[in-house]
Amino acid sequence: MKRSSSNIAFLSVASNSLVVLLKVSVGILTGSIAVLSEAIHSALDLLASFIAFISVKVSGKPADDDHPYGHGKIENISGTIETLLIYVAGIWIIYECVHKLISPEPIKLPLLAIGVMLLGALINFVVSRIVNKEANRINSVAMKSNAFHLLTDVYTSLGVGLSLILVAVTGWTFLDPIIGIALALYIMIEATKLMKEAFPPLLDARLNKSEEEEVFQAIRTFQSEYIEIQCFKTRRAGAHEHIDFHLIVPPENSIKSIHHLCDRIEDKILEKFPNAHIMIHPEPDGLQER
Repeated sequence: MKRSSSNIAFLSVASNSLVVLLKVSVGILTGSIAVLSEAIHSALDLLASFIAFISVKVSGKPADDDHPYGHGKIENISGTIETLLIYVAGIWIIYECVHKLISPEPIKLPLLAIGVMLLGALINFVVSRIVNKEANRINSVAMKSNAFHLLTDVYTSLGVGLSLILVAVTGWTFLDPIIGIALALYIMIEATKLMKEAFPPLLDARLNKSEEEEVFQAIRTFQSEYIEIQCFKTRRAGAHEHIDFHLIVPPENSIKSIHHLCDRIEDKILEKFPNAHIMIHPEPDGLQER
């Protein structure tokens, strides 16, 4: 039986809870600022996972009287919040790393800290693959953001683990914060890409050019049966596309034939965009000029 999206979203909540508990405990035990910083990063990931879990459940609700267009935008709100949390995590990591460059401190039980970093990276890598696969299947912005959160945690955990190994072998304590700063900058750059996907739908931005071209290709399948397309508009809300346009048809066509044409156009578009909400306004040629 295929696991539901909400169950997979909850999996990331459970895995992050375990990882945060391990990192906080070991960070306190070893006195490693790097590990504690990574624990804070993971705690933000945990919050992001919880937000994604809630948003996936809410966005899946059907349209109602108060929300006639559904609840899809909750995913875009969630994705935007999660991206902002990535920025917060990056800034915090840089702050802690700079502090450690200025005031280096010895690390107790480095092997324990290294082991926890590698274990946390492994757990989050496996969970991120599962979440990302489901996010792509249902086209969920919130789950994509959550999967990326988990993946950035993998990179930062590996980076901290590697820096701890280098510090233990060479005694060069400056390597730890330098690697931490590099990783923080990396995840902030990647977060910017996520923001570009999550935020524009909140402003009802249109689908991208390639997606709109796919819609036009579907419509053009029936170009011998209509005259032209006008007032073409698109937007996205979560995993759902909204596509509206006027279909200019020959004035002598019957209502029945026009209705049948609209149904076939909708079916063709749905082959490419199964979650789309399509509104076609048929209009006899010449009427729009009055």
